[in-house]
Amino acid sequence: MPSLAPPRRLLFGPGPTQVEPRVYDAMTKPVVGYLDPFFFEVVEEIRRDLRVLFGTSNPMTFAVSGTGSAGMETAVTNFSGPGTKLAVFVSGFFGDRIAEMGRRHGATVVKCEKPWGETFSEAEATEFLNRERPQLVAFVHAETSTGALQPPLAITRPARAIGALVIADCVTSLGGVPIDADLNGIDIAYSCSQKGLSCPPGLAPITVSSRAAEHLKNRTNEVWYLDLNLLNDYYDAPHKYHHTAPISTFYALREGLATIMDEGATNRYARHQRSHDEFVRRIEALGLAMHVAPGFRIATLNTVRVPSGADDLAVRKRLLSDHDIEIAGGFGPLAGKIFRIGLMGPLATPENVGLFCSAFAECLKSVLPI
Repeated sequence: MPSLAPPRRLLFGPGPTQVEPRVYDAMTKPVVGYLDPFFFEVVEEIRRDLRVLFGTSNPMTFAVSGTGSAGMETAVTNFSGPGTKLAVFVSGFFGDRIAEMGRRHGATVVKCEKPWGETFSEAEATEFLNRERPQLVAFVHAETSTGALQPPLAITRPARAIGALVIADCVTSLGGVPIDADLNGIDIAYSCSQKGLSCPPGLAPITVSSRAAEHLKNRTNEVWYLDLNLLNDYYDAPHKYHHTAPISTFYALREGLATIMDEGATNRYARHQRSHDEFVRRIEALGLAMHVAPGFRIATLNTVRVPSGADDLAVRKRLLSDHDIEIAGGFGPLAGKIFRIGLMGPLATPENVGLFCSAFAECLKSVLPI
C-alpha cells in the first residue's frame, strides 16, 4: 500500500489554518509516556506561553485534550448545571451552541439575542443581566460564524456588577487578537489549537481565574474527563494520572506557541491587523462589501458578502480546483450570503493577501453572469 499523500492546500478558511513547518517537524519527534518528566517540561512551556496569549496570570491555565468544542464543554459543564442560571449572549452559531450545552447539562438558560453579525452594547447587556440575575454569563469573543468581534467589557462589567462568573469563547481570537482576560474581567476563557495558533486540531487551551477556581471547590454536578479539578491535578505536580494525553499534539502546540513567542505577541497582533486592513482595502476595491461593521471585525476571520448573482459554492469549488485554496461559506441564516476567509498565522502577510485576492477575483468573475 502506498504512503498517504494528502493534497497541499492553502488554508484560507476559518480553520484549520496553515500549519507552521516547525510544528509539522515537532510531530515526528519520539513519543514519551503521559507521566514522563519530559512531557511535563513541554506542558509547563505551553502553560507559560498560553498565559501570555490569554493575557492572564491564572495558575489554572493548560490545554485540554480535545478540540475547541471540548474546551467549550469543559467551561460549561464545570460551571453550570441544575440550579445554575446561565445567561448567553447570542448573535451567531457558537453562542447558540453554548446555550444548548448549558441546557443539556441541566442549567436554566436565558438568551439575549441579536441578528448574526451584530455585537452587544454595555447598555443592552446591563439591562438584560440586571433583569435575569444569572450566576453565570457566557459570550463569544470572536464569532466564527459571522466574523464579529465582541468588546468584552460591554458584557463583563455588568456581569461582574451582579457577581456572575463570565465565560468567553476565544476559539477564533487566541493567537491573532488580544484577549487580555485579566484586564477584561473574563473568568473562564477557552480556545483551540488549529486557528490563531497555527497548529493541527486536537487541543483546547483554557484558563480559569482564581475566583472561578474557588467556585470549583463547591461544585455539585458530576464531571469526569473534562473535570478541571482532575485535569489540574494531572498537570500540576505531583501529576496524578488522569488520561493518556496526545503527546505528539502537545509537541505541536509547544512549537506553535514558540513560533509566536519568537515573533512576539504584540508584533503578531499588529501583523494580523495590517493584513486584515489590506484585505478589506482590496475587497472593497473589487466592489464587494464586508458583512460586519467597521470596528467590530475579527482581524483573523473576514466575512465578505456574496455579490448578487454569484453562487458562493461555485466560487469556493473553483478556488479549490484551480488554486488549491480553501475558504468556507456561511451557514444558518447566512448560508449562501457570505464567504468566510481566514488570514491567520503564516498566511497573514501582504504577499498572501495579494495572492488570495487575485485568485478570488478571477474565480468570482468566472461564475458571475455576463
